Amino acid sequence: MTAMATIFTAGTPQTITDMLAARDQRVAYQQQLMTTHPQATIAAIKLNIPGPIKNNDALRRLFLAGVQRFEAELPTYTVAADWNHPAGNERFLILTTDFATSKRMAVAFEEQDPLGRLYDIDILQAGSQRALSRTDLGLPKRRCLLCRREAKDCARSRRHSVAELQQKIMTMYVTEFGDRA
Repeated sequence: MTAMATIFTAGTPQTITDMLAARDQRVAYQQQLMTTHPQATIAAIKLNIPGPIKNNDALRRLFLAGVQRFEAELPTYTVAADWNHPAGNERFLILTTDFATSKRMAVAFEEQDPLGRLYDIDILQAGSQRALSRTDLGLPKRRCLLCRREAKDCARSRRHSVAELQQKIMTMYVTEFGDRA
């Protein structure tokens, strides 16, 4: 079967309740990491995948391809956890680089890597109430995958359909791996 036929058809559909539970699990784990590593910077990496299917073999392959390239840019890191669950893939890294440098590296990956736009890399530090944002560092806001407007504006207004976004992701997948899921 081709990637076009399988990348968003296999997998367990996720509900809003599933996604909220995954978010709560992520936040609790991030808090635990910041408590046990108070001097470290924490990176929480996940994919932005539209629609009810958030994980399957093809999406795991896509996730790992980009994560490996991001990790190759880091001077040193430790993998704290690697989650492969129906609500999506997530990896948590303990970094030795400082908070701001880590965020700049994450944004550079998200903006410059061919797959980077699909990733959401949150950078956290013990004692901080929230992840460091792009605007905290004077960096441009995330752009839409399809039209280059601000991503949050397109998401809020539902400017693009799930099918349009999935088609773009499938094209990126085929460019990366060929037409094999």
